[in-house]
Amino acid sequence: LCPGLPDWTALKNPECAKNFVTSGSGGKGQILEGPKTWHGDLFPQRLKALGLDHLWKVKFAGSADALWAEIYNAKRNSRGTIIFNWSPNFTDAEGFTMIKWPPYYSGCRPADGGSGACGSPKGYLKKAASERFTKTHPNAFRVFQKIQFTTKDMGRMAAYVDVGKMNHEAAAKKWLSKNKHKWEYWIGRTDVAYNAIEQQKLDEDSFYSTTTKI
Repeated sequence: LCPGLPDWTALKNPECAKNFVTSGSGGKGQILEGPKTWHGDLFPQRLKALGLDHLWKVKFAGSADALWAEIYNAKRNSRGTIIFNWSPNFTDAEGFTMIKWPPYYSGCRPADGGSGACGSPKGYLKKAASERFTKTHPNAFRVFQKIQFTTKDMGRMAAYVDVGKMNHEAAAKKWLSKNKHKWEYWIGRTDVAYNAIEQQKLDEDSFYSTTTKI
């Protein structure tokens, strides 16, 4: 549908854009953003700054559920779609690829005086413990320090709940049953250690199965 993706420059090709035209996009390729309250006009500004606004139109979804409905409608009708998304998320199970926009840097957004010709900043999930916890539960704190989840770990757990409709306890138990080699290291049952960043590179199996390679 769009040779060259995930490099954003592939979107410059009119042959690519025409594959994403919808009945309401005025002949342009459609990109479905989240609700406008999420990011304002940030995405339209990005398209204009990158010289893509003559080929692509941004449509704002009414809710997160509208984004997910678009995923399933596209899947059901065997068509491509470009939407706003984030990772880790249950949608990782659908095989999505993030478009590689020009790197974000401080000051690149219009609100900060820039042109907007940049992607989003990369973030990460943090874990934290109180100083009191380190003293009252030292063994638990040592385990807590070892715990590391990869993006695929989080995506799988979210999919168990959001796609598999499991409750959180059942989803946790399923993840634990499939990742014994990880949590046994966390609790000190094995000396075989792994680094979550390196493990992420090894976890290239199918989404719902789990590698035991460490």
